[in-house]
Amino acid sequence: MTSFPHAPSSTSQVRVAVPAWAWALALLALFALYLIAQDNGAVLSQFGDTAHEFFHDARHSLGMPCH
Repeated sequence: MTSFPHAPSSTSQVRVAVPAWAWALALLALFALYLIAQDNGAVLSQFGDTAHEFFHDARHSLGMPCH
């Protein structure tokens, strides 16, 4: 039987390094999901009707009820 000196044992934890840009991208994706799924004018009202209609149509295309 071959023994691997650097292989993790069944009880050890393996840590995965996540780059900072991946965390920033995840936060941006969560914010975009909030805008599409939940925002009903609280954030988008300051950008005018164009942004509101864009996200309204995005809700419909994703199958989310909005009214």
